[in-house]
Amino acid sequence: MKAANSLFSGLGTTIFSVMSHLAQEYGAINLGQGFPEGLEPADVIAAAARSLAAGPHQYPPMMGLPALRQALAAHEKRFYDLDIDWQTEVMVTSGATEALADALFGLIEPGDEVVLIEPLYDSYLPIIRRAGGIPRLVRLEPPRWSLPREALAAAFSPRTKLILVNSPMNPCAKVFSADEMAFIGDLAIAHDAYIVCDEVYEHLVFDGQSHRPLMAQPGLRERCVRIGSAGKTFSLTNWKVGYVIAAPEVLDPIAKTHQYITFTTPIPLQQAVAEGLAKDDAYFAGLAHDMAARRDRLGAGLRRIGFEVLDCAGTYFLTADFRPLGFAGDDLAFCRHITCEAGVTAVPVSAFYQPGQGGIPTSFARFCFAKRDDALDEAVARLERHFAGGRRNA
Repeated sequence: MKAANSLFSGLGTTIFSVMSHLAQEYGAINLGQGFPEGLEPADVIAAAARSLAAGPHQYPPMMGLPALRQALAAHEKRFYDLDIDWQTEVMVTSGATEALADALFGLIEPGDEVVLIEPLYDSYLPIIRRAGGIPRLVRLEPPRWSLPREALAAAFSPRTKLILVNSPMNPCAKVFSADEMAFIGDLAIAHDAYIVCDEVYEHLVFDGQSHRPLMAQPGLRERCVRIGSAGKTFSLTNWKVGYVIAAPEVLDPIAKTHQYITFTTPIPLQQAVAEGLAKDDAYFAGLAHDMAARRDRLGAGLRRIGFEVLDCAGTYFLTADFRPLGFAGDDLAFCRHITCEAGVTAVPVSAFYQPGQGGIPTSFARFCFAKRDDALDEAVARLERHFAGGRRNA
C-alpha cells in the first residue's frame, strides 16, 4: 500500500488522550484533561432539548443560524463595544478547533511563515504545517511567562503571514497585558500580518482583570480573526460550538474552507447557545467567580503539599512546579507517577512545547481545577497521603 499523509501519520496520540486513558486504567481523579464538572447551565441544556424536539432536522445555513449569529454580534457589542455585522462578519463552526483549522487553511499559502508563542495548544502546529506554513516559535518561560519582546520581533519577517495569539493562554494561564497586546499589534501592522486570536477562555479571567480582544485595539479591526467557544463559556465541551468573527474580506476565505470541512453545526446546539448568550451579567461574572474559587481551593491544597504553584490569571488550569517535592524524574514521569501511584492525573507542561528544541521546562505539571469541590479535595488528599509517605522518586 502507498504511504498515507506523512505529517498526520507521524503524529502521536495527544497527551490528553494518553493521560486520560491512564487515569481510567488506574481509577485516578482526572485533573489532566480540561473538561468542567458541575458548571453546566440547566436552562441552556433545556433550550437544546426543546429545539431538538421541535426541529427542524435538516441542514441549517452554512454560516450558522441567524439567531446565533445575531446573538454573537450582540455579545461583541455588550462585552467589548465592537460593532459587528452579523451577516458578513460572523460564522458558526463545529467547535473552536474547527474554527482554527478554517482560519489557518483559509489564510496560509505554502511557504508563508506563522509566528507562534509556546507553550501552545497541540492542534496549532499540525494544522499550520499541513497548510504549508512555516512555524516561527517564540518561547515563554515559567514561572512568570513574560513576553520576550526582542525574540518576538525577530520572529517576524517579510514572509510572515500571521501570528497566532492565545489569551487567556492554555496551558500557562497567562492573560496578556494591554501593553503586551499593543506590542503584538504593532508588529502585525508593521509586517502587514493577520492576527488569529484564540480567545476561547474570554469569560474565564480572574482577580478583577477583564479580557480585551485584540480586535478592539485601534488599527487591528481589519486584520484580526477572533475565535471563541461556547463549550468554554457554558462548560459544555462536548457540544463543539465555536465561532469566528472577522472583517468580510478576511472571513470570506475562512468561510469557504468551513464549507468543505464541516459545513454546518447542529441546530439545537446553536439555538441553545443563542439563548445562553442572552443570559444576564450575573451568569458570566458568576462563572469567573466560581472558577476562581476552585482555583484557590486546589492551589491552597497543592501549596500545602509542597508544590510551588504559579500564578493563574485565567483559563481553568494551574501550573505547579514539583521540584520542591524531591521527585527525581521529568514532568512526564511525574504525571505518570502520580496517576499510577497516587490516583491523581495531571498533564506535563513540556507536551506544549515543540520537541527537539532544547531548554524545554520539564518540572511543571498542569492541573485542571474546573472540577467539583469534592473531586478537588479528594485529589489533594490523595497527593497528601502519597507524598507524606516519602514516595518521591520515579
